[in-house]
Amino acid sequence: MRPPRHPGRWIATAVVLVLLAQFVHGLATNPFYQWDRFAYWFLRPTILDGLLITLEVTALSAVLGLLGGIVVALARLSASPVLRAVGWTYVWALRSIPLIVVLIFLYNFSALYRTLSIGVPFGPAFFRFDESRLATDMVVAVVGLSLNEAAYAAEVVRGGILSVDQGQHEAAAALGLSRRRQFTRIVFPQALRAIVPAYVNQLIGLVKSTSLVFYVSLLDLFGAAQTMGSTYPGDIVPLLLVVTVWYLILTSLVSVVQSYVERHHARGASRALSPTPLRTLRTACTELRARIRREAAV
Repeated sequence: MRPPRHPGRWIATAVVLVLLAQFVHGLATNPFYQWDRFAYWFLRPTILDGLLITLEVTALSAVLGLLGGIVVALARLSASPVLRAVGWTYVWALRSIPLIVVLIFLYNFSALYRTLSIGVPFGPAFFRFDESRLATDMVVAVVGLSLNEAAYAAEVVRGGILSVDQGQHEAAAALGLSRRRQFTRIVFPQALRAIVPAYVNQLIGLVKSTSLVFYVSLLDLFGAAQTMGSTYPGDIVPLLLVVTVWYLILTSLVSVVQSYVERHHARGASRALSPTPLRTLRTACTELRARIRREAAV
């Protein structure tokens, strides 16, 4: 039996391929992109130093944001109405205020509080710190991103905890475990199956958000490119392309990690694990070759 023809599909495919070819041709032949300058800047020490700062800020903010999110999520799930109200207010405020506003506010925090102290509440202070010395550009960037990330992580963690079946809570209580051990040994390990993949996906947004730390005088990847663009105004476009490619590489790596994390946490919950990115690419290429052969035979 002759397979059915799909002229509409082939026409749409041809149009997409033509547009894609025109786009690639424009990238390769348009002198405005200055690919020779792109190659010059791509691995320059200034760019690599900014990339290292981006990775450092991302790693620290991811860990601190997740830890803060766990605390805020537990506060939102607490039996105390005060803790629930504080947790809800924190999530509401940090998700409502733009990240750039948080960073700039923290950058100018020393204008409001020149010194920080540790002591008796409303009483004498035992230790005093100069806020301007503590709040370096790196500290401001990490704290700002972590505070913002914790608000989103809190909802991820809370959703993961709520996804655990109520029967698991009852079974843990029936074993006579304390509330703390019920959470650490029974509930939270099962919640991680939903938390980790979702939070790894959240890291993609965090990687891109690090570009805002340039506005608090921290020369990350984007900041380094902006600074070089000010010095070499003729290379602004190649420098922006350098930043674009590096962010594409970073987010792609996070996406690959996400796929493997999802496969790991799907074990025991799914009979068929999702294919790895490499296997998906191989399968797509094999199916494409087989389809072309079938159409050519017809």
